[in-house]
Amino acid sequence: MNKNFLAAALALVFISGCASRGQTAADASAAAPASGSDASSNAAGNNGLNSGRPITSAPVAAYDLSKKTVYFAFDAAEIDTDGQSVVDNYAKYLTTNTGVKVKLEGNTDERGSREYNLALSERRAQSVASALKAKGVAEGQLSLVSYGEEHPADPGHDEAAWAKNRRVDIAQ
Repeated sequence: MNKNFLAAALALVFISGCASRGQTAADASAAAPASGSDASSNAAGNNGLNSGRPITSAPVAAYDLSKKTVYFAFDAAEIDTDGQSVVDNYAKYLTTNTGVKVKLEGNTDERGSREYNLALSERRAQSVASALKAKGVAEGQLSLVSYGEEHPADPGHDEAAWAKNRRVDIAQ
């Protein structure tokens, strides 16, 4: 009987502790850890109780972040409709979770000179960054890197492989 009472008391303390920080027990157990932290997480009122991670208003599972890649046409940096849906999903997530930061990794296929591919991968990453910022994502949440042809998703040497390599990956 004492063990049941102790378990119930501990559960009550846990639930009341979560409620005092604006979370429910379900939120506390279901929320995935957000990557990245900054001084604003303490300014948001969590008093360091969340190991430096910002308390998000909704768990990551509430957003469709399963697609993390924006693909591009040959020699282009314009975002197509499929890529725009990836941008839209990440914009919703990032504007709600302002403590989260992402890295936009620009890539190209193997065709073209190294210098040209680095510049093109930079333009692609900038294109995704501009689209995210236009939807309200703070510039401080974004970092960009240009890999050019150095990090192929598919090592093949045909159109199918090249299409997979013309991309921007969104990494947390």
